[in-house]
Amino acid sequence: MKSNIKTIIWLVIFSIAMGYMESAIVIYLRELYYPHGFNFPLMPLQPSIGLVELFREAATIIMLLSIGVLTAKTASLRFAHFILCFAIWDLCYYLFLWIFLGWPESLFTWDILFLIPVPWVGPVITPCIVSVTMMILALSIIYFHGRAVDTKLKAKEWGLFISGSIIIIISFMWDYLSYIYTVNSTKITDTFTDQHKMLSEIKDYVPVDFNWGLFLIGEVILLYGIIIFIKRMKKSRSLPYTN
Repeated sequence: MKSNIKTIIWLVIFSIAMGYMESAIVIYLRELYYPHGFNFPLMPLQPSIGLVELFREAATIIMLLSIGVLTAKTASLRFAHFILCFAIWDLCYYLFLWIFLGWPESLFTWDILFLIPVPWVGPVITPCIVSVTMMILALSIIYFHGRAVDTKLKAKEWGLFISGSIIIIISFMWDYLSYIYTVNSTKITDTFTDQHKMLSEIKDYVPVDFNWGLFLIGEVILLYGIIIFIKRMKKSRSLPYTN
């Protein structure tokens, strides 16, 4: 149990440090591209710089996934460590931006969240809500795992978590895809497959309307999956550990 607590402490430290590094990179980028303050539409990026940014985002996910794999022996605990680190990293990223830049001005300030395969955008509060949800699930798995309960996720739970996540991701991409469809500047399929074209298109994009309905549906599905998981863990707490 002590070793588990020590592992979690180091995961938290790693995630906070990674959140600081991410915010530092963004601070440098904003100093170069947005010296008067970040806002939409985005400044056009050279294709080479844009690709570096895309690969940086992918590398961030790989790093978070790797630390989860390296610090746990079971699939469920690896998953828990990954999403815990992801959540803390994301929350600390916004915290450090607010400390050093005074941004975001509010939790409803628009931000660009991701660029793969197309821009994800939304009010800052939305990724924060997702991060808190991830922390609840991660800590639930870690808690019951530490009490010798089989925390292996069932197919129904995986189905809820995956479907809820996909719906939330679609809600983040919704406004940008609506913009592409409205201006008819290119086929949506081209936007997904041609990163150079996407980086060119984004310079004229200004977020208009976040799909709260879709986002909340995804969140409810995730929370329902967490409730089902916790109820199952409580029932099986007295059963032998087999994960």
